[in-house]
Amino acid sequence: MSFEDIPVPIGPVYEGERIRAKQMYVELGGPKMKKHFELCKVVDKKEITDGQVTIHGIDLKDMEEGSTHPIGILVEVTGPELEVDLEAVFERRVHEFCNFVNGIMHLNQRYTNWLRISKTAVEKGFNSFQLLGAVLIRLYKAELPIIEQAQVTFFTNEKEIEKPYTMAMEIYDKRDERARTIHDEDVDMFYGCVLCQSFAPTHACCITPDRTSLCGSINWFDARAAAKVDPKGPLYEVPPGECLDPLAGEYTGVNEMIKKRSLGEINRIFLFSGMEFPHTSCGCFEAIDFYIPEVNGHGIIDRNYGDVAINGLPFSAMANQTGGGKQMPGFNGISIQYIISPKYQQYDGISQGLNSGIETVVWMNKGVKDRIGDFLPKDLLPKIATEEEVTDINALKQWLQDVDHPILATWAEALAEEEEEEEEWEAEGAMVPMGTMGMTIPGVGGAGGFKVILKNCKVVAEAIIIKKIEPKGRKKK
Repeated sequence: MSFEDIPVPIGPVYEGERIRAKQMYVELGGPKMKKHFELCKVVDKKEITDGQVTIHGIDLKDMEEGSTHPIGILVEVTGPELEVDLEAVFERRVHEFCNFVNGIMHLNQRYTNWLRISKTAVEKGFNSFQLLGAVLIRLYKAELPIIEQAQVTFFTNEKEIEKPYTMAMEIYDKRDERARTIHDEDVDMFYGCVLCQSFAPTHACCITPDRTSLCGSINWFDARAAAKVDPKGPLYEVPPGECLDPLAGEYTGVNEMIKKRSLGEINRIFLFSGMEFPHTSCGCFEAIDFYIPEVNGHGIIDRNYGDVAINGLPFSAMANQTGGGKQMPGFNGISIQYIISPKYQQYDGISQGLNSGIETVVWMNKGVKDRIGDFLPKDLLPKIATEEEVTDINALKQWLQDVDHPILATWAEALAEEEEEEEEWEAEGAMVPMGTMGMTIPGVGGAGGFKVILKNCKVVAEAIIIKKIEPKGRKKK
């Protein structure tokens, strides 16, 4: 395989390259575009012209510098050993292969794909989707030898993308519907994925029937097919081992896997909790589950929502806090399909006396609610607020009381624990309750000020250094 005719270097060393707004020539897809997608289809040999790259819309060289455009990427492949179950796995490799190109940053997947092409790459001559298509075809056939022939079609026009976008969405829905037919108890093997480790070095997805990949593009069936075809590839078998806690979803095999794949950074994972030893998050997650301490509930925001969530933060700010392979209690990257799983964050809900994890959800942006509403409990659905019902925390508190949300049952217990902690703290003086930290912020000139108490927080420090600050002497006039 040669890339001598490609004007920029190609290789895995360029994965993880970041292209900032000032460095980009054009932006494709992403949050500014309503319709964009990437899809892989296994088709009959008669439907393919091997090596063909087709562009519907304007080509890269005709795009204005600094502009944003829709992008549809359709990869069609054929081979005697190929099966439909492999489509989603091949599709996810678009992310990896695009990032092999020096000067391209590819993020996300499915209908949230987002690309930036740098000014430097275009200046060097990488100025056509014909070149990107040629790279993709060569990499697919070289990295996945069971693919005998391939062709790629790009859609960059708003009208041209309509029909293939609709087709892609229908295919995604069918895959998701099939994934909902089995559960963790029905299988004896889980799977792992490290496709995102170039952006999140300590992250590895654990894929089970009840927990799809964070990006939403690989379910248990997809992962099984991929591991079978390419056992040494980025998707691999994870024997569950002993189930230490069925409510939390803690398994010895999953803990061993994450310890190995994170190089010892992460030792323990609860698959079904966003608060205790949560699953690590990459950067390609479809949505974020975030804790709202004021109401002891959770909110959900997806990357398509352009405004701030109920906690005053936009998706981008929470994504920076959540991603990168971190294990961050209270900020958990998730897939949309996981929200409708019967095991969704069940540890966080049931351990508080609720019936399920979904009962901890008090707010989600309307786009998410509209999409999954048919799969949520009918009595709970009208009790989950969106940006149309409430716009701040105080209004949310009142809303939850007005609709009698199940989360109210946890408020009395939480309030009692808070009062007990404060009384114990004040009685003991120097004793600080576990998970609680207090500090005084002085006012102007050191007078007055206010007290900040952090509840249910974990503070880790290698050392604490206390120094006495001597007052500076006044300068003599």
